[in-house]
Amino acid sequence: MALGARLGAATLGGMKAVGVVTRGTTHPNRLRRMDRWVAARLGRELRGAGAGAVAVDLGYGAAPWTAVELLERLRRVNPRTEVVGVEIDPARVAAAAPYAREGLRFVRGGFELPLPRAERPLLIRAANVLRQYGESEVEAVWSLLCRRLAPNGLLVEGTCDEIGRRHVWVALGPEGPRSVTFATRLASLDRPSDLAERLPKALIHRNVPGEPVHAFLTAFDRAWASAAPLSALGARQRWIRTALDLREAGWPVLDGPARWRQGELTVAWDALAPRKPRKP
Repeated sequence: MALGARLGAATLGGMKAVGVVTRGTTHPNRLRRMDRWVAARLGRELRGAGAGAVAVDLGYGAAPWTAVELLERLRRVNPRTEVVGVEIDPARVAAAAPYAREGLRFVRGGFELPLPRAERPLLIRAANVLRQYGESEVEAVWSLLCRRLAPNGLLVEGTCDEIGRRHVWVALGPEGPRSVTFATRLASLDRPSDLAERLPKALIHRNVPGEPVHAFLTAFDRAWASAAPLSALGARQRWIRTALDLREAGWPVLDGPARWRQGELTVAWDALAPRKPRKP
């Protein structure tokens, strides 16, 4: 079955806008953790792209705050970065129009990305978009979006809470998924598995015994508990010790203390990828 038929499609100037309207919930500064990680991960690529640095905020919601903030954050890395906000709801595109300016534009569309074919974004950010879709639809969406990326680009797809304290996302290159990042405000964290409710759609239903993501979160909690004596030195030191313990236990934890201090922990996708066949 075609992707548009499975996900829903709206006619758009003779083309099909692939997807359905999301809830549209959005708040200022909600995606700061994801944006901070993206700016660090894509810094070299953004600077090297010059005026060709294009980022897409896909499904920005009922208000354009996240697109405006993405432009500001990426322009600290490359002042010539351009951001395109893409929304399938025409009313939301119209409401965002007053916020358009040099380097920031808003267009109607969906997963097909209504950009000129020569415009290949360095970043596609799809935050809180796939939560309402079925798990079986995720792979097709990822594939469609990854095909539009620049050769050195990233698709970042994930979920966060309403005010951005807890966030989990998958980073994908043109070849497919690369890593999963857990990011949180450490002062609000009881145990790492509290982040399970923010797992992306590809993983959230896999947090059950026998699945890698469940094994990882169990190990994450265990390492966090073992690092409890470091709480006297602050939550950051405890989190860093937890990351080191996970790595020593054989989990492919990426990056290092500079990122961990931010309340982030990134793991190679292959270690968490679902293993059980999906139910029909």
